[in-house]
Amino acid sequence: MTTFKEIRGTTIESVSSDPSNPEEGQIWYNNTIGVLKGYQLVAAAWAAGGNMGTTRNALAGAGTQTAGLGFGGYLPPNTAATEEYDGSTWAPGGNMSTARRRLAGCGTQTAGLAFGGTPSPTATEEYDGSTWGPGGNLGTGRRFLAGCGTQTAGLGFGGYTTTYVANTEEYDGTSWTAGGNLGTARYLMAGAGIQTAGLTFGGVTTVNVANTEEYDGSSWTAGGNLNTARSELGGAGTQTVGLGFGGVLPGSVNTTATEQYDGTSWVSAPNMATARRNLGGAGTQTAALGFGGFTTTQVNNTEEFTGAFLSVKKITTS
Repeated sequence: MTTFKEIRGTTIESVSSDPSNPEEGQIWYNNTIGVLKGYQLVAAAWAAGGNMGTTRNALAGAGTQTAGLGFGGYLPPNTAATEEYDGSTWAPGGNMSTARRRLAGCGTQTAGLAFGGTPSPTATEEYDGSTWGPGGNLGTGRRFLAGCGTQTAGLGFGGYTTTYVANTEEYDGTSWTAGGNLGTARYLMAGAGIQTAGLTFGGVTTVNVANTEEYDGSSWTAGGNLNTARSELGGAGTQTVGLGFGGVLPGSVNTTATEQYDGTSWVSAPNMATARRNLGGAGTQTAALGFGGFTTTQVNNTEEFTGAFLSVKKITTS
């Protein structure tokens, strides 16, 4: 029988407690509890979360995986409903002042921002964790836009007026001002990041596109293209650690495809369980949230993405 020493060139260390900083692939025997352990990579995966109380699509999202916010959307009809996620269940929050769909959002669960959409394309609202109040109107009224940032430093870009547009606007907590235009005018794309380090990807011109662009606080520059051109997708994360998921392909085919961005290029990640478009997104690349959306009808299911991570595991013969 081949021994571990013959394979790895060393024996398994016997220790009284687990190492404080193990290396990937390291194996040891904890003689205090009589358990053989190893430090291994756990693959990234999507898992089911708690269903939303209100089934809908074309909604907006903000916050994190354990403190998420979903608002607006289409049932039908348009809805003003807001829900808050605690990492396992959704609970009702205060309704928006204006029921609408195809809006954008950013911020946190206790300091959210909603802007644009149908039928109020210039309207902005601010959320304090319980109620929505009016904010300054967008300079260019639009729907199908994307956003990122915070309630006091927000970014809105792209969208549709009577045609698809490249306009970018920056929010300071009171009013919107013009920023640098997108390189590719489009709508139904996703957004991530902050006002001075924004990210947008996917969307529609006359066809679905894979284009990625990065914002530096004044202008957009081209980033690496998505592997799968699509629109109506969800987004999470930052400019250098982004996540894109779901959406629709040519021929109105919904997709489960997930991709991770490193600031230069996109790579495939595990697929979502439910293929859908028009969904809400929130969180980070390693702890994201996708919720609601459209399959062949509006849905309320939530999925949680966990990125790959290293973990101590008990080693058994089974």
